[in-house]
Amino acid sequence: MPSQDLPRASAAGLRLLAVHAHPDDESSKGAATMAAYVAAGAEVMVATCTGGERGDILNAAMEGDAHAGRDLPGLRRVEMARAVAELGVQQRWLGFTDSGLPEGDPLPDLPFGCFALQPLERAAAPLVKLVREFRPHVILSYDENGGYPHPDHIMAHRVAVEAFEAAADPERYPGTGEAWSVAKLYYDRAFNPERFRALHAALEEAGLQSPYAERIAQWLEADAEGHQPPAPAHPTTTQIRCADFFGHRERALLAHRTQVDPEGFFFAVSVELQQEVWPWEDYSLITSRVESSVPEDDFFAGITPGR
Repeated sequence: MPSQDLPRASAAGLRLLAVHAHPDDESSKGAATMAAYVAAGAEVMVATCTGGERGDILNAAMEGDAHAGRDLPGLRRVEMARAVAELGVQQRWLGFTDSGLPEGDPLPDLPFGCFALQPLERAAAPLVKLVREFRPHVILSYDENGGYPHPDHIMAHRVAVEAFEAAADPERYPGTGEAWSVAKLYYDRAFNPERFRALHAALEEAGLQSPYAERIAQWLEADAEGHQPPAPAHPTTTQIRCADFFGHRERALLAHRTQVDPEGFFFAVSVELQQEVWPWEDYSLITSRVESSVPEDDFFAGITPGR
């Protein structure tokens, strides 16, 4: 494996925790970054809030699949195990039930007992326990809009922020372990418009059809129904160069075969063109308890290994 895209020469002794709503989110958001840090020697943990029980089959080739029809939640766990193995990360299920994505006008109520309806302290307790056990130096999650406005993504944001703040306070969440202060909190910017525009321009320059044309046109208009990500509240502060690991990202996505169409949006641009045009994954540094300066190219800048 070429080493020029390792985010640092060695990340031994450093730990990263990524908080995600459903199985497959870890592969579509920050996957190459996680694989790069694993290759550099860091410990990387994915916390998956729900089991994706209310997801639909989004890959037409899987329609009628016996396993998916009989036990989609079970199959999604099998898919998750394959993705985790591809990225080299550790993974924990937090044990909550998928809320589903409500549709209709008016929107229906969310299902009783689902993740998004949990009281915050109940929803955050398993993550606080994991933070105090795994002792990450960095937490990575979504912005206030969840990256896009799915109720589970918004709740994943809320529990990540709660765990970041509360895990350091020995008076909070008694019985979940010894207090641990996480050094940095980042939000993922997988839907960074600048990236889509750069890829769109490169495709057009090469005379190729761009899958981003419609999305970019929609960004130029007000979207009252929220189908597109809103204007970002947080700018990109941190770009992790991880182009050598884009192949791992694609293979991890393909592991989620009920959720990801191999002919779809995520695979519309070749790995080689992505590596050339936008060799990073993008993030916003939200809070740092160590001395930090931006822009930066390493989550662990300013953090001492072994802390």
